[in-house]
Amino acid sequence: MNFKTKAAVSAATLLTAALLSGTAMAEPKVLMLHQWASGNDAASIAKLGEMFEEKGGTWEQTAIAGHTANTLAKLRADVVAGNAPAAVQLKGPEIAEWNATGMTADMDELAAEEGWDAVVAPELLPVMKPDGKWRAAPMNIHRINWIWGNKAAMEEVGVTELPKTWAEFNDACEKAIAGGKVCLAHFSADWSDATTFETVVYGQDIDLYRKAFVEGDVDALRSDGMVKAFDQMRLMVDKYMDPAIAGRDYDTAANMMANGDALFYIMGDWELGRLVSIGKVPGEDILCGQSPTDWEGDGFILNSDSVVFFQQNDPDFQEGQELLASTILSPEFQTVFNISKGSIPARLDVDLTDGFNACQIKSQDDLKASIDEGTLVRSMAHNMTVLQKYRGAMMDLITEFVNAPEMSSTDAANTMADSVEAQM
Repeated sequence: MNFKTKAAVSAATLLTAALLSGTAMAEPKVLMLHQWASGNDAASIAKLGEMFEEKGGTWEQTAIAGHTANTLAKLRADVVAGNAPAAVQLKGPEIAEWNATGMTADMDELAAEEGWDAVVAPELLPVMKPDGKWRAAPMNIHRINWIWGNKAAMEEVGVTELPKTWAEFNDACEKAIAGGKVCLAHFSADWSDATTFETVVYGQDIDLYRKAFVEGDVDALRSDGMVKAFDQMRLMVDKYMDPAIAGRDYDTAANMMANGDALFYIMGDWELGRLVSIGKVPGEDILCGQSPTDWEGDGFILNSDSVVFFQQNDPDFQEGQELLASTILSPEFQTVFNISKGSIPARLDVDLTDGFNACQIKSQDDLKASIDEGTLVRSMAHNMTVLQKYRGAMMDLITEFVNAPEMSSTDAANTMADSVEAQM
């Protein structure tokens, strides 16, 4: 039975009950709490609302601007007040934490009817099903370990292709400096620093990445391999970036690469939506590739936006939750939403040949290859692995290192390990 069939049966049942009891028939509605308050993000979530309403639902939303912590604070306040929203944008370990309260809704019946287990990327299943039951619906898959390159700027300094290893990256940066260019565009914020640093760790030693950033192993955090990663990061900050990173915003950093003032930019694929909006052609004038790795094969650091459902007593909201979940996991929404967002569908069975750009097609190809090769990992920087208290300790130290040139790599690794250990 698909959702439409189920909805029809449900509607007929409710109508019969209404006629017998004289009460009103339940109508699907939802209130969604999220943090996509502006720009391309707001436009993307608006599309979800439009599709939900086209299917007969009543859509309401509360957008909380800023950091994820702001959304979580609002969620806690609503829960304490006994008014948990029907749907909330959450991801990673936050899903498991809220599920542990016993307040999340069970979407297993709908998931079984629509076959979610067979089509959603396997790395997402334990995240969306923290206790073996579907508690959340994934909207997309973002790739974190992208390196973007301005083709004209690269050619100007004699760099013919995107670097595949960290040694090739360093060589390209030396050519950029010799040619009067900034090598790597960057802005220093905790999440952007951590995004760049986790790509370094992953690219140098995937096993270290898993131990340190997925498992939170303190010995791995203070290991020689982590010191080596901080050495590479120090070289990048001190020599290959420029001195103004601390006061720069996202758009300014992105424009440096897009305009050719800098050769490269290490950033997730939400950058795609921005590049298209300013008239750049991904895969042509702006090159995209896997960020450098010192091991052979296809790698993929995954981030995913998802919607968690909280138990509701009102039949209208219960119906709305199922309609929203079915809409989110539909191939139609996964296509429209991700074309705009720059990400790729959480469903692996969606054909990207119609409407998606070359970099998104490459992303899906590399995702499938990384699943086959066993190199797919979730992102620490984007809250997909360790609990927030450990992630926060790691990110604070990484940004402190970026902004403290006197801090040694050994001190950074040891301090990061101590900070995480203190939260245990």
